[in-house]
Amino acid sequence: MLSLYNTLTRQKEPFAPIDPKNVRMYVCGMTVYDYCHLGHARVMVVFDMIARWLRECGYPLTYVRNITDIDDKIIARAAENGETIGELTARFIAAMHEDADALGVLRPDLEPKATENIAEMIAMIENLIARGKAYPAANGDVYYAVREFAAYGQLSGKSLDDLRAGERVEVDSFKRDPLDFVLWKAAKAGEPAWESPWGQGRPGWHIECSAMSEKLFGDTFDIHGGGADLQFPHHENEIAQSVGASGHACGHDHAVTHHGKPVSSHVKYWLHNGFIRVDGEKMSKSLGNFFTIRDVLKQYDPEVVRFFILRAHYRSPLNYSDAHLNDAKNALTRLYNTLANVPPAAFQAAYDANGYTRRFYDAMNDDFGTAEAMAVLFELAGEANKTQSAELSGCLKALAATIGLLQRDPTGFLHGGAPVGGLSNEEIEELIARRRQARADKNWAESDRIRDLLATENITLRDGADGTSWTRG
Repeated sequence: MLSLYNTLTRQKEPFAPIDPKNVRMYVCGMTVYDYCHLGHARVMVVFDMIARWLRECGYPLTYVRNITDIDDKIIARAAENGETIGELTARFIAAMHEDADALGVLRPDLEPKATENIAEMIAMIENLIARGKAYPAANGDVYYAVREFAAYGQLSGKSLDDLRAGERVEVDSFKRDPLDFVLWKAAKAGEPAWESPWGQGRPGWHIECSAMSEKLFGDTFDIHGGGADLQFPHHENEIAQSVGASGHACGHDHAVTHHGKPVSSHVKYWLHNGFIRVDGEKMSKSLGNFFTIRDVLKQYDPEVVRFFILRAHYRSPLNYSDAHLNDAKNALTRLYNTLANVPPAAFQAAYDANGYTRRFYDAMNDDFGTAEAMAVLFELAGEANKTQSAELSGCLKALAATIGLLQRDPTGFLHGGAPVGGLSNEEIEELIARRRQARADKNWAESDRIRDLLATENITLRDGADGTSWTRG
């Protein structure tokens, strides 16, 4: 039985969807003003894995990942580039899709854009005002009144008193309380704006996901996901908006309280993936250790990056370094070598197919335990190599498929692409042919010279009864 860690209740819980015939998952997507970075890669790969596994478990899933195509950064970048906001966002949406496709990330079922759902956001804000949860201010903005939502802070574990104690009091603020957050921003000169009951303006960031998830899923749904950095304030504010607007919350089967009060959320399970660090430090442009997905894919095969992300548990921190990526490359190569050396037979993955499948499914059903599931794959590979079992090789390929790995032609992966300045596949094949001739002529010195030359290019040769095979790395 599948269980998952719920950030809201801070414990693992059995997965019991609201409607088993209609499982709904919403994940916060990208703000499209630049190329996606490694943090985005982890979100995309992790929730792609989760979506794949839910479907493997037989759940009919609708997966939504939104696109933020209007905000301060987008407006500033478009002005800086001298292009329209539509031109900027269209370009980076296309780039996002290219990066996701390369990483083996399946497209979500729906990708709603903020600019296409302004009417729904305005309607939700009107509802919040009518319910006494929000108020228009004299400056034309509309704010959410945080003190009107008693459960505020439940997702992050913060109390309103703690939050207020750490909040700087704003001078000349139009807010009633320093913690209140903006739902609608009054128009500024030169910025895009939409008509609203409060004058021209545009939505705040937090209201986007509340309005779009309600439009697509109704006022309660099963899973909401995103990076750990969104837990506060973005997801905290989403709960306040969504529950505040509808008054509806998902029930919980156990007594969970937030500062003595029951938790109240429109989402039953909140999932958050861990941070990415670079050589032990937080990734940031100021530290010069900021990498886009495209930067990394210039050096590493996309499946190596996917493997690297899934090798760690999704909630744990993930430390990026060349050493870790090289280790991931070598590990994935070992698995592909198994498929190359022992051609896989057709195999239907199922829980009770064999002992390996039971352990793999048990690992994945325990809060998507990819690290333990990967260990099963390596045991399978070792036994398949040892016994030359096509069935076990097929089992390896079938289980890996459930998390989006090992589906390429093994030779294609093992030969890979030539690094910049490295030998091409054709040059390698020519050197192997020359070595073969040298061995036939018993010119062992020339044979060894060619092998050593290839080794300096990180090319590994394997001599067998059927000839010589090779791999990069």
